[in-house]
Amino acid sequence: MKPDMSPEDFSNCPRPKADYDRILLSHGSGGKLTHDLIERLFVAIFDNPMLDKQDDQAIVEVPKGRLSFTTDSYVVDPIFFPGGDIGALAVNGTVNDICMCGARPLFLSAGFIIEEGLLFEDLRKIVESMKAAADMAGVAIVTGDTKVVNKGKGDKVFINTSGIGVIEHEFDISAANVQPGDKIIISGGIAEHGVAILSKREGIAFETDTKSDCAALNGLVESILKIGGAAVHTMRDPTRGGVAATLNEFAGTSKVGIRIQESSIPVAASVVGACEMLGLDPLYVANEGKLVAAIAPERAEAVLAAMRKHPLGTEAVIIGDVVAEQSGMVSLQTRLGAWRVVDMPVAEQLPRIC
Repeated sequence: MKPDMSPEDFSNCPRPKADYDRILLSHGSGGKLTHDLIERLFVAIFDNPMLDKQDDQAIVEVPKGRLSFTTDSYVVDPIFFPGGDIGALAVNGTVNDICMCGARPLFLSAGFIIEEGLLFEDLRKIVESMKAAADMAGVAIVTGDTKVVNKGKGDKVFINTSGIGVIEHEFDISAANVQPGDKIIISGGIAEHGVAILSKREGIAFETDTKSDCAALNGLVESILKIGGAAVHTMRDPTRGGVAATLNEFAGTSKVGIRIQESSIPVAASVVGACEMLGLDPLYVANEGKLVAAIAPERAEAVLAAMRKHPLGTEAVIIGDVVAEQSGMVSLQTRLGAWRVVDMPVAEQLPRIC
């Protein structure tokens, strides 16, 4: 700007070009490019009255009841995979964490840590995927944050989410409430997410393509609660550590034993083949669209029938039961009739799975 230029003269100067094909470090500066990114991408796509105010917080109306609050971070590699991407995963994973206590998810936040050089089009696909997942789950993304780190100091994009939901019932759904006699129900085939991620990451081709089961489970949870009510003692989505980790958490927290039948556990043939090739046990492989529940025996069959009527529960099955003995232990009866202990996983089999 020349010393003799007036503010009116300056306002007529050509604006810097704002159409970039990659994220620049300047997009995290808090200046024009940051605001341009927020306006053109996040606000334009997420679009809701609470976010549109662009305050540093969102003011929301919350129905009367107890609240469920959760937070999570997503660093999955690769960011696009068969059946989903990091955006859908972030929304669905957070929704699932909220609703496992029977809460109705309402609002999410989304924080992005973006590596300099990420293709703008890739970021757009991720944000659009988040919007689609949020709409399907019936939640709104109402606040967020964006940071850009130097190239080589991140890996494309990481997403942190928080979410709140309202609990509109009086049931106490917790891993501490599992009781002897409860039936263990799983909503469908296991290990699909982990196998899909690993096959994409390592460039491994199998005879049958396996897609991630990434999905929001709040609708399925509503079906379970409507029929099960107080008989629903606990629910959990078995993500990292798989079904094995989840069942060990149930057994350890409630001081009970859990027995499951290998022949009852639903595993797709393609997943079985992939796990055998890779030396993995499907029980320890992550899921992102399944839930495990402990249901009182008198309502278990009714809950199972309700689950099978929901699109995300058509393959639901009882895989075992809870016993008073063997406190804190999960055991599996093999197809040959022998019993083995299913331990809590010690190390990370598949890093950056979610």
